[in-house]
Amino acid sequence: MTLPPGTVVRLAPDVRVRAGGAVLVGGSPTRVTRLSARARSLVHDGEVMVGCDESAALARTLLDAGTVLPVRDSLPSPTVDQVTVVVPVKDREAGLDRLLVGLGGAFEVVVVDDCSGDADGIAGVVVRHGARVIRLDRNVGPAAARNAGLRAATTPYVVFADSDVVIDATTVLELVRHFADPRVAAVAPRIRALPGERSWLGRYEAARSSLDLGARSALVRPLSRVGWLPSAVLAVRRDALDAGFDTRLRVAEDVDLVWRLDAAGWLVRYDAALTAHHEHLVTPASWIARKAYYGTGATPLAARHGGLVAPAVLSPSAAVVAVAALAQRRWSVPVLVTAWLTGFVRLNRRLRSPALAAELTAEGARATGAQTSGLLLRHWWPAALLGAVVSRRVRRAVVVAGVLDAAIEYRRTEVDLDPVRFAAARRLDDVAYGSGVWISAVRGRSLRALVPVLPRRR
Repeated sequence: MTLPPGTVVRLAPDVRVRAGGAVLVGGSPTRVTRLSARARSLVHDGEVMVGCDESAALARTLLDAGTVLPVRDSLPSPTVDQVTVVVPVKDREAGLDRLLVGLGGAFEVVVVDDCSGDADGIAGVVVRHGARVIRLDRNVGPAAARNAGLRAATTPYVVFADSDVVIDATTVLELVRHFADPRVAAVAPRIRALPGERSWLGRYEAARSSLDLGARSALVRPLSRVGWLPSAVLAVRRDALDAGFDTRLRVAEDVDLVWRLDAAGWLVRYDAALTAHHEHLVTPASWIARKAYYGTGATPLAARHGGLVAPAVLSPSAAVVAVAALAQRRWSVPVLVTAWLTGFVRLNRRLRSPALAAELTAEGARATGAQTSGLLLRHWWPAALLGAVVSRRVRRAVVVAGVLDAAIEYRRTEVDLDPVRFAAARRLDDVAYGSGVWISAVRGRSLRALVPVLPRRR
């Protein structure tokens, strides 16, 4: 599909340029892209401007691979009459009022009252801000409530915003700007915490919220760095959604929608330079309950999307590495070295670049370590705990994994919290989410969401 003339795309920050610009390493998921001499001549300072058929084709190819990201300022600006904001709400008058104040009456707003206890109070807030209300006579959940608002909208673009977020009109318009690319079906901003919360859990959540997908924009695809988007704020192309959210899901309905859009051939974007703020739960009981609630979406997602929700994606050689590392036997080191060398040789045979092959092999080893640690500490923690009771090797593996994970994430995360409480919060985070996954497995009578899978070839 054609990009507007003048569109500029720029190499994603994590893309590495090799061989004088002839090789690009990156994308969603990571791949090696080779550029012809003609293609290289169209790239200037890491950017491609759409001005002819060749540049449009190159920009399209790289956008679809996630190797480049659109420069938003180069895209045409939408108008306010092209956007409807849909707000599902249940018993959050203060939050709804705060959200509508932030929007400033710039757009048509449809508030879907999902059977609030004080319907008159919700209606009063809606009327005060000149919005429109749809009252549901029974509680149907956020997916069905959003769908009701989607059906009521007549504009080409709809922005779903939960009643516990704050976003301004300028940010909404900047989000919608991405739809100048006719292949983009959905886009979301970065979700940060509302300022002011100073409890230790609040400070952890401000830095490591489940809704915060990080500081780097990305093309969103399952099994890539950004594999889903939260519906706390989600802009969509109305015609791309068909029936909308799956109303059978009370949790993870946003993940399901994004994955269905990707499977249908649409592009989904995460724009980390745009920000909305969310009122996080920070009391211990409510915080742990919410993390576990998120985990209960795993089995329903696995039933719909199979291995996309797997806790780890391990190639046969990576699985051998994981087993050898966990075994902690005399043969473990030779097996690890052999696996690394085998991977290096295979990559070098394909890439014909020892330096790049070594770099990618090392990254694969780090990814395997991170996934193995995640299995022990997050998804398989009940089994790991039982194993630690009877096995010194399992205890050692759990302790080493926990310490290394906390140290690496603490260094990577800009968090206003001491290392000890950060580590404690991170382990509680993992245990709560993993408990939710196990609860969903028991309810759904399926372990599919707990079983690693082999990577799919692309």
